[in-house]
Amino acid sequence: MKRRNLTAVALAMTGLGLLTACGGGSGGGGGSAGYNAANTSVVNASDATGGTLNFGMTNTPDSIDPGNTYYAFMWNFSRLYASPLLTYNPAPGPDGLKLVPNLATGLGQVSDNGLTWTYHIRSGMKLSDGEPVTTAQIKYAVERGNFAKDVLANGPSYFAQYLAGGSGYQGPYKDKSPGGLASIETPDDTTIVFHLAQPFADFDYLVTSPQTAPVPQAKDTGANYQTAPVSSGPYMVEPGSFNPSTGLSLVKNPNWKQSDTPSVKQTVDRINLTYNVSGDDLDNRLLNGSLDVDAYGTGMQTAGRAKVLNNPATKKNADAAPSGFEWYFPINTQVIPNVECRRAIEYAADKTLFQNAYGGPEAGGDIASTVLPPSVIGYQKYDLYGATTQPGGDLAKARDALAKCGQPDGFSFNIAIRGDRPKEGQTAQALQQSLAKVGIRTDILQYPTGDYGTSYAGSPQFMKDHNIGMATYGWSADWPEGFGYLSQIADGRAIRSAGNSNIEMLDDPQVNHLLDQAAAATDAATRNGFYAQIDHIMMDQAVILPELYARSLFYRGPNLTNVFVSLAYGMYDYTQLGKKSS
Repeated sequence: MKRRNLTAVALAMTGLGLLTACGGGSGGGGGSAGYNAANTSVVNASDATGGTLNFGMTNTPDSIDPGNTYYAFMWNFSRLYASPLLTYNPAPGPDGLKLVPNLATGLGQVSDNGLTWTYHIRSGMKLSDGEPVTTAQIKYAVERGNFAKDVLANGPSYFAQYLAGGSGYQGPYKDKSPGGLASIETPDDTTIVFHLAQPFADFDYLVTSPQTAPVPQAKDTGANYQTAPVSSGPYMVEPGSFNPSTGLSLVKNPNWKQSDTPSVKQTVDRINLTYNVSGDDLDNRLLNGSLDVDAYGTGMQTAGRAKVLNNPATKKNADAAPSGFEWYFPINTQVIPNVECRRAIEYAADKTLFQNAYGGPEAGGDIASTVLPPSVIGYQKYDLYGATTQPGGDLAKARDALAKCGQPDGFSFNIAIRGDRPKEGQTAQALQQSLAKVGIRTDILQYPTGDYGTSYAGSPQFMKDHNIGMATYGWSADWPEGFGYLSQIADGRAIRSAGNSNIEMLDDPQVNHLLDQAAAATDAATRNGFYAQIDHIMMDQAVILPELYARSLFYRGPNLTNVFVSLAYGMYDYTQLGKKSS
């Protein structure tokens, strides 16, 4: 996921079926502890309150500003203090992919022509500073998060793409007109109306984004807003606790009521999020109980996995969860422009080493051969480069492709990784070893996770200037269907100078046109056919080297309550967790 990892394990549009997620345990609301139990049931269900939850992470987030974040775990975690209009049903299994009201009183009311979406919010809600929650704050939040990328570079730009007049609006920091963007109307304090430039059937999914959490304009400090965001959720950032190097603490929002946002809970008294804990230390602290949750939600490291899976006493408290992620390497077309050179990389890579780095088939996932993972509606099974039939690589075909691209002795480039993620380092080393067998020479460059998607891998100019031809990356759907998976990584019009997710720099007119057709299509079968075509085009052009259809091994301490894997986020649902008193 990059960053985002809203899993597409299976809810398509209304009227489509669900693909049942894998995992052990029994269904229902009160599952008992056991290996994989939280994949399909609530473990340690409890109404008890009080105590402290301790989250840890190996680096820093891109931002805790709800309008400036694009990591999946932050879209999950931020709901504790930033309430979007809609969210996902807090339930294990396929039920967790259903949309439910959050700030809004219901799903969007769409006009007959599909161009107008209306939402209503409850009256009487208050922000953490006591100010009433209004739809004007939601309008402003959407404007700042989507139209001020020079200030808030992270996060998607779907609203900018689909709202009428979006291409000409410069955002609230530059455009000081009192009305803001005309295509977002707030006729009263509890109504917000979005006017689209073209029909977009998935619009309800857009408003699950933290970009729709209220931001009072008078309190907005731009890039510094993350230091003290005003809360609309059950918790708020404790004043003075935010430190960009060490983390932050959340405390109860005294103005929040359960009736304000019924889908989230206020179970504990305090939540600590600690930054910059090494991966192995984080796993050890999960096992000894000094940490409760790995905030990233991407699973344990190699040593931690062995400790958990080889000991029945700890394995029963673990879940090998379907994450909805696909781990992959984007192949940068501005650094490696020749398609045959890119195909040589596809053939040469040893995919078994990738799988081993993430923990093997059980804890890491299945070897991937496509852009879309099987959990996404529109996926079609095929294997253009023998990833599954010859997973150790096909060196003969790799050398043949090198000859066709005019580089029979190979070529050289750099690989970017998130240096604080050991598994990504291992996959990059595996790739480096594989490519060296056919003369492709690489150096590995390490960058911090927090700025990886903004200043490093997410900066086309930086990538070009540093000859970075590939980068460790991962993705899953921004919402659970093909458009939510492909649009930010495949559309050439989504390329931007910072916070770029189309790292391969693909700008193919046919792909762009197919995405437009899919966005407007009301027939599900037609729409899903477009996604399959896009997948085939991207693999034929060798712009992505798939690694794994991922699983993540999570550890839940015995004192953690209300634990289940949310298929919408591919990790535990952070808004439900509680703590047993010790």
